[in-house]
Amino acid sequence: MARHSRLDVLCAIKEIGLIPVFYQGDAETAVQIAQACAEGGARCIEFTNRGDRAVRVFEELTRWRDEQKPDVILGVGSIVDAPTAALYIAAGADFVVGPLLDEDTAKLCNSRKIPYMPGCGSVTEIHRAHQLGVEICKIFPGGQVGGPEFVKAVRGPCPWAELMPTGGVSPTKESLSAWFNAGTVCVGMGSNLITKALVEAKNFVGITKAVRQTLDLVQEIRCQPPKK
Repeated sequence: MARHSRLDVLCAIKEIGLIPVFYQGDAETAVQIAQACAEGGARCIEFTNRGDRAVRVFEELTRWRDEQKPDVILGVGSIVDAPTAALYIAAGADFVVGPLLDEDTAKLCNSRKIPYMPGCGSVTEIHRAHQLGVEICKIFPGGQVGGPEFVKAVRGPCPWAELMPTGGVSPTKESLSAWFNAGTVCVGMGSNLITKALVEAKNFVGITKAVRQTLDLVQEIRCQPPKK
């Protein structure tokens, strides 16, 4: 079961403002990546369900969390159906993320008090997600859906919408400023942050540095009034 409560998870996601996203088929390397992200200050981490028997790797991640880093919040991404979500919830997922809105997954997560962040690409999908108990909607793919201007446009008529873009987000001041000034509460970032080169070189110190620098940028941007 989840280690952290629904409210604690949602508050942490919004407070930190960044969720590193990655997949790694080797459990030992996956743990080292998660450790590097945590040391960089990213306490909320998303492991994607992308490979065969990925749930077994996730079980090793939750074992590491429970035994060594109990403050880390571990979620699973790329979830498209409720049976798969149930496997990860049983393995200890603190939150569930998907590329699309699946109503059965939303109902399952809501009944288990697990935050669910489905991928939405229209105001109608965002509205339906809210009706199903979703607090934060993932905007995916962020760049293709419309970028920061899409977020800004949605929050005009729906200022209560809390949105998290994934895809189309880079660890640069320009990119992060555009997204946060548009009104996002958090961003998800995968290969632009945890790069293939860093992973292949097993440069976990480099991952920690990249995460810390990105979080510093997020904090700096949030402390500045948005440009009109």
